[in-house]
Amino acid sequence: MKKPSSVEEYIEQSHFKEALNVLRSIIISTDLEEHIKWNIPVYSIHGKNILGIGAHKNHFGIWFFNGVFLKDEQNLLVTAQEKTKGLRQMRFESINDINKKSVLVYVKEAIENQKFGKEIKPEKTTSVVIPKALKNLFQSDAAMQTSFKMLTPYKQKEYCEYIETAKRDVTVISRLEKIKPMILTGIGLNDKYKNG
Repeated sequence: MKKPSSVEEYIEQSHFKEALNVLRSIIISTDLEEHIKWNIPVYSIHGKNILGIGAHKNHFGIWFFNGVFLKDEQNLLVTAQEKTKGLRQMRFESINDINKKSVLVYVKEAIENQKFGKEIKPEKTTSVVIPKALKNLFQSDAAMQTSFKMLTPYKQKEYCEYIETAKRDVTVISRLEKIKPMILTGIGLNDKYKNG
């Protein structure tokens, strides 16, 4: 699937095209603004992401960014992954699984929750402990240190853990070589996986 430039293009590329159009029509009947973010259709209000729609190989659905606050009286939501605190999914396998009224109830509740400020706040990351190998690199390369300091604490932490978890010196060296151009260009260690 190529990177979509519009919601229409994203839906057009999916094998769940008809079903995604049904979900989209329900969602855009509300006040939510529609755009592409992370290569999927995302819907927001006042700059806050409320939900996204998307399709995988065997299912499609709606991702509620702060779905943990939804009442889920109809038991339609699943937790996306263990590590996701707020995200909840409403999954479907066929267009026939969609109950339009139920979906609209959940979407409207998600909007109301956002208006009331119910959202998971990102945890403050503790200070980053820089491994010795990275410190040595920074001492010999000021531009590298400056670029590293401009990264978000989360990205800094990813790089530090990547170097820290190397068991052998040869691995440390090869990992340092790999991350040097990434740090200099300001990208995170796992950005390519997050965007693709």
